[in-house]
Amino acid sequence: MLFIVPTPIGNLKDITLRALEALKEADAVFCEDTRRTLNLLNHFGLQKKLFRYHEHDERSVAGAMAWLRSGKSAALVTDGGSPCISDPGRKLVALARSTGVKVSALPGPSAVIAAAAGSGLPCDSFVFLGFLPRSRGKIVKALKAAFELKKTVILFESPYRLKKFLALAKEEFGPGLTAIVAREISKIYEEWTGALIDETIAKIEAAGEVKGEIVLLLRPPDAAEDAPEPEGAEDLP
Repeated sequence: MLFIVPTPIGNLKDITLRALEALKEADAVFCEDTRRTLNLLNHFGLQKKLFRYHEHDERSVAGAMAWLRSGKSAALVTDGGSPCISDPGRKLVALARSTGVKVSALPGPSAVIAAAAGSGLPCDSFVFLGFLPRSRGKIVKALKAAFELKKTVILFESPYRLKKFLALAKEEFGPGLTAIVAREISKIYEEWTGALIDETIAKIEAAGEVKGEIVLLLRPPDAAEDAPEPEGAEDLP
């Protein structure tokens, strides 16, 4: 049995009861960083065998699969958020499913969903791009393809590259682009900065050095609002 267990992206109170139950039940925990995961387990008074899982190391994947095929269970976690969403885990989950190992995916903390909900942008449907490639040409190509869908676009960006990225986005897509920066979601210094891209750039520049985890939401100027609710939906009193 393989449990896919989301872990807090900042505030430890965001752990779910089901996540704690899965961590207690599992025979081992597969994780990105044993030190980070050990701190999490210690906080909740849990003691578990930890294995560092390397997505791109065939021996690591094979070792994890051997553990599961032996009939033992494991909880797959990352340093924060849901495994397999711009984090390791997809390869192990695919192998587990293809070989008949039962997989249980738990809902829980997600920077993508929190950013979508807190942005105020239309997000009944959206495009998630994860971390974009480094080269300018590939960045522009990816954004153009996403913007053609006329949806809100969500991506992760490094705080060290944020200013450069915003400048590129303005240059390529113009001042009508909406850009919202969600920084340190669920943490003490959570901060939201956003409006038309000129204003966003000005606020980010005025703040000085950018630190922390960044989720960036972009909305092209020609994107229509999401479809209205169907007839029969009731308004709040």
